[in-house]
Amino acid sequence: MLSYGFVNLSTLRLIRDVAHHKSVSKAAQANELSQSAASQALREAERELGAELFDRTRRPLVITPAGKIVLEYCREVLRRHEELEAELARLKRATTGTVRLAAIYSVGLTEMSELERHFAGKFPEAELQVSYLRPERVWEAVAEDQADLGLMSYAESSRDIIALPWRDEEMVVAVAPHHPLAKRRKVTASALEGSTFIGFDDDLPIQSHIERYFKEHKVKVEISMHFDNLQMIKEAVAHHAGISIMPERVMREDLEQGRMVALKLDPPELYRPVRIVHRRRKVFTAVMAGLLAILRAENRRTAA
Repeated sequence: MLSYGFVNLSTLRLIRDVAHHKSVSKAAQANELSQSAASQALREAERELGAELFDRTRRPLVITPAGKIVLEYCREVLRRHEELEAELARLKRATTGTVRLAAIYSVGLTEMSELERHFAGKFPEAELQVSYLRPERVWEAVAEDQADLGLMSYAESSRDIIALPWRDEEMVVAVAPHHPLAKRRKVTASALEGSTFIGFDDDLPIQSHIERYFKEHKVKVEISMHFDNLQMIKEAVAHHAGISIMPERVMREDLEQGRMVALKLDPPELYRPVRIVHRRRKVFTAVMAGLLAILRAENRRTAA
């Protein structure tokens, strides 16, 4: 049957509708054709098939035995075509749309650019919107459904939010290249006694973490200034305003440029936990689930 020239969707629909309405004029109207164009298409199909599909001597039209066979074929092809269109539409919806990601500043533009590149490669028709916020604002954005996923430090699951493990970043002592400690590769907590220290704002969990470390080791430092973001702390360290403790991961570019030196804590005891957060009852689209998979895969790759 597929070898016949009459087989195209418009002709199949016309034959189906003529059989349904028992009228060429009504079928023509349903297919937005003139009656003459519909009659010509019907005659062409019958010529190709070598059989009449409808008895035109009777009103309303009566389908012939050959017409019944062709009608069944038309219905089957049109049904399969509708299924095909529906499946393609579903696939397109699954790989399009927007994903909103809120992240703490210290995730880093370079790292996020790599993440965006991988996302675009896997979902070329989707959009990834990234916003950089303070940790508590990342939490609020996810809780208020202003972000689909969040990347933040020191997050713990709650009644409404799920915090998934992402990575634990080793914390190191950051010093300027000409600082007296800069020649060391490792330092104990006691070596920091009395140092001029640049801290984080008191309301940030990372500062509480660092202060607890000093307290456990009975070490006192002189906090000269504090900031609410790592970039400002790094600048202060690089300009010899004091030392600090921060995740080594965020220092990579500064270390390559020779602006700072990272000293391992001996023993290594401090790690900043960074988590992926989302609403507990969040309904994930395919692209949201895809971003989550990319985040986890990227962490496994960089940790290897």
